[in-house]
Amino acid sequence: MSTRHTQSADLSDPPRSSPDLDVRDLEKRTRLMRIVTRLIAVSDLGCREIARRAGLPAQKVSDLLSGRIEHLSVEELQILYRTIDPQPTAH
Repeated sequence: MSTRHTQSADLSDPPRSSPDLDVRDLEKRTRLMRIVTRLIAVSDLGCREIARRAGLPAQKVSDLLSGRIEHLSVEELQILYRTIDPQPTAH
């Protein structure tokens, strides 16, 4: 690996001590993101309608569908999940 590539990777990687890198939180957000993304895909509701019903900005749903998980909290993902699937089944 070249020194130049290493330096650019160091600049783009957040510090390991960042609270956003809590592994359990990231795993939970990732699982929720996958579930909610699938539910949106099979839903009869449009993205804007889902966001409206969830009380979230439409940009949050757009971020989710673009894979920008860092823009959504666990709470926001849970709200979206309950909005799309108000009678969740046991997983």
